[in-house]
Amino acid sequence: MKKLVVLLVVACQLMSCNSKKKEETIQDTSDVLDSENTENVLGQVMVYEGLLPCADCEGIETVLKIYQGDGTIEGHTFELTSVYKGKTPEKKVIVEGNYNLERGLEKDPDGTIYVLNYDRPEAEQLFYGYSAANPDNLFLLNNKREKIKSKLKYFLTLNE
Repeated sequence: MKKLVVLLVVACQLMSCNSKKKEETIQDTSDVLDSENTENVLGQVMVYEGLLPCADCEGIETVLKIYQGDGTIEGHTFELTSVYKGKTPEKKVIVEGNYNLERGLEKDPDGTIYVLNYDRPEAEQLFYGYSAANPDNLFLLNNKREKIKSKLKYFLTLNE
């Protein structure tokens, strides 16, 4: 029985090592993106930022970096950083992965949806989208790829 428990613990540790999701405690939140060096490696980068609502904290400081790569689907990568404000200690969660694009957002056929982690199980996928009329506001979408209906601010703004 003891060997089975040890085997399960080792298996869990190995599986967690393969995860691209990182969680850490924050001492300093002044991370600076070196866009010149990043752009050379990963292609053009678009950075969206904002404070998303949080049920049990002051807000989720969110930065979504969309890398265009070399223009192929394999080059489409993202980095989503979420900092839970007002928690002690503050938690920082970083999710990295691949994304795909879909056309059409609700009644806007020219809108765009980013499907983050499209190549992973549905439970790990996230959806953000913008309308053609206002591509600077990137809305967090529900699992049906619809804008979240709320008076709260569920969008990120393009940082230029």
